[in-house]
Amino acid sequence: MNWYLAKIVFRIICGDGKHTAQFDEQLRLISASTIKEAFAKGQLMGIREEETFYNRELQLVQWKFVNVSELYQLDELIDGAELYSRIEEKENAAAYIDIIYKKAEQFFAEEPAQLLKPA
Repeated sequence: MNWYLAKIVFRIICGDGKHTAQFDEQLRLISASTIKEAFAKGQLMGIREEETFYNRELQLVQWKFVNVSELYQLDELIDGAELYSRIEEKENAAAYIDIIYKKAEQFFAEEPAQLLKPA
């Protein structure tokens, strides 16, 4: 068996869908013998995890599977190995960095924020 990293993409549609398009990109580990089998397993995961529900405003929310957009074979699982990288371009760098710090702080809510910032 081999390990693969798959990016599975869902489209999120709220209400009548007249909003900025939203997509959820999920990275999943998949164990399979071949890349074709890994791709098929990724698609099956996506199809099985489609969901429809009502939000707090009683609007219908749909998570629709789009497809497996990327698939990488992992030669070995080692501590610190880079599994995925994506470059973001943001108009406001300071705001983006602030969001990252806030997300990191959620992991250690009881720890002082200073410990999470690089030296």
